[in-house]
Amino acid sequence: MKFLDLLRLSSSSLWKRKVRTLLTVLGVTIGVASIVVMVSLGLGLNKSSMEEMESYGSLTAVTVNMAGGNGFYSSGMAIAESTSSSEKEKEEKRLDDELVETLKSLPHVNLVSPVLNVDVIAKSGIYEGNFRVQGMTAEAFEAMKIPLGEGNFPQKDAEKLEFFYGNMVLQSFSNSRTGSYPYYEKGELPPVDLMKDPIFVIFDTNAYYNSKYSSTQGSSASVKTPPPKKYLISTCGMVEGGPEDWSRYSYEVYCDIDALKTELKRIFKNKAIPGQPTTKSGKPYKEIYYSQIYVDVDDMENVSEVQSAINAMGYQASSNAEWVQAMQTQYGYVQLVLGGIGAVSLLVAAIGITNTMMMSIYERTKEIGIMKVLGCDLRNIQMMFLMEAGFIGLIGGLVGLVFSFGVSIVINKIVASMGNMMTLSYIPPWLALLSLVFAILVGMVAGFFPSLRAMRLSPLAAIRNE
Repeated sequence: MKFLDLLRLSSSSLWKRKVRTLLTVLGVTIGVASIVVMVSLGLGLNKSSMEEMESYGSLTAVTVNMAGGNGFYSSGMAIAESTSSSEKEKEEKRLDDELVETLKSLPHVNLVSPVLNVDVIAKSGIYEGNFRVQGMTAEAFEAMKIPLGEGNFPQKDAEKLEFFYGNMVLQSFSNSRTGSYPYYEKGELPPVDLMKDPIFVIFDTNAYYNSKYSSTQGSSASVKTPPPKKYLISTCGMVEGGPEDWSRYSYEVYCDIDALKTELKRIFKNKAIPGQPTTKSGKPYKEIYYSQIYVDVDDMENVSEVQSAINAMGYQASSNAEWVQAMQTQYGYVQLVLGGIGAVSLLVAAIGITNTMMMSIYERTKEIGIMKVLGCDLRNIQMMFLMEAGFIGLIGGLVGLVFSFGVSIVINKIVASMGNMMTLSYIPPWLALLSLVFAILVGMVAGFFPSLRAMRLSPLAAIRNE
């Protein structure tokens, strides 16, 4: 018997018993919808958590800091102490260019960028703001996927130092005359355009505050500190978003690290740069040491390996991958529990399919006997009933899938109406396809034993049956 003939016989048999088929399909629909919706809740929670994690930083990024433990931090240098029974040994651990080159040679590392943090004061008219500038390489800005709003990122080998501002930096600007913060007190941003207005930057913050203190003391101050020099630093771009659109980059200020190092050496010359270590005599080192080192790994699965290798060197490496792995394991258990709850409904539906197919065999016993007497292959008879069960699973799966999408949309709209923007229910394409295939397989498995009974039925007993 040809496959098309089997297909026609199976579909016509189901069509003859519309009510029974409809009720069986309804059971499969409820079962499939239950599983898909339950699993989608777990996937939605996982997806929302991953998106939230990504908003705090790349999931493949590793941040290298100075070693902690029993040591202490000293701006670009850590002295870690290890105690033995006889003596104490001190080992200096610095974040320098040599370490950068060492990290570049590690397996699975795509990019290594030193990070130099400098506290500055920016002034525009009567307004001033305190923030920390992060100097990084141009390649790091691309790897971090910072959303670009206006202008462009700091360029490599730039002729002059330029700043790239976060979209919420203006909130921290205050009125230098009154000391008030317009945004926090009145909800208004200061009238400063970071892209167009001239921004003067003070790098020697200690001298700035000392000069303000000595000026307020008047004649009582023993030594008056002259105000430090201000430098006009142009703006190359800004992070995408309005003054209320928060992201992990909103309050940050970035620049090219080479341009920053050049500017610091020019400003401070032979003096110690604030935040940098000095010798015992108080003189600065020739080399500028870094605050952190940014490492981008090729895949999230390899982050732990790279992190362990860096920790073994005596440095402290941290990443978001640790949280992600723990959360994924937790949500994996949640998905199993929710999927198991939904599977109960599909199990009941499978029992209904088995019952429907057994009833169909009892009603078509004579038909089966005639087919056997006429020489129909036993495999064809079995296949005909398996196809009927598969049809029930296919139709129930399709209807259940449509119903699942509808329920998912309703759930997300209800969550959104409560002011929560998270995706509580998420149905990826692979889940939709897998649920459909699973429904067909469940139907065929449920119809296997009834089809086996039909195949083994005695022809003579079937013909005599009324």
